[in-house]
Amino acid sequence: MDVLTALMSRRSVRKYQPQPVPAELIEKLLRAAMQAPSVQNAQPWEFVVLDDPNLLAQIPKICPNAPMAADAPVNIVVCGNLDLEKSKGYWVIDCSAAIQNMLLAAHGLGLGAVWCGVYPRQPRVDGLRQLLSLPDQVIPHSLVVVGFPAESPPPEDRYHPERVHKNRWGQKD
Repeated sequence: MDVLTALMSRRSVRKYQPQPVPAELIEKLLRAAMQAPSVQNAQPWEFVVLDDPNLLAQIPKICPNAPMAADAPVNIVVCGNLDLEKSKGYWVIDCSAAIQNMLLAAHGLGLGAVWCGVYPRQPRVDGLRQLLSLPDQVIPHSLVVVGFPAESPPPEDRYHPERVHKNRWGQKD
């Protein structure tokens, strides 16, 4: 699949088949995530891969926006490590770029995925920090729920030309 097709057809998937995701596909997702650009090449990300059903069952209690997490074979918690950042505060942007790469890689590999926000919701941050025994300098940014899709949301054209300005706000061609 070429990159533009992947970008235009990727959709959030919230229903998964019960089959496990092979370790080699999870590694491909993580490799894609780690290819993301980052400010000053800091690469301040850390990843916690969850496939233990007991842990997965706890996720919706911590992240109410992720009820599908308990039914998916894999959840990946994307974290920012403050000890690795070179420009204060940019870890959030860097982790977001890594997540987008991961979502596109999942789509290209025939997996379904959905991005669920954690940071800056403090109860979610605290809940995942406790559940996963994260050290103080590691902040959970987001949860990416992954599995083989049991649904196929259709592509959607999200281009809005009225949101494009040329040279100055409000100017068009």
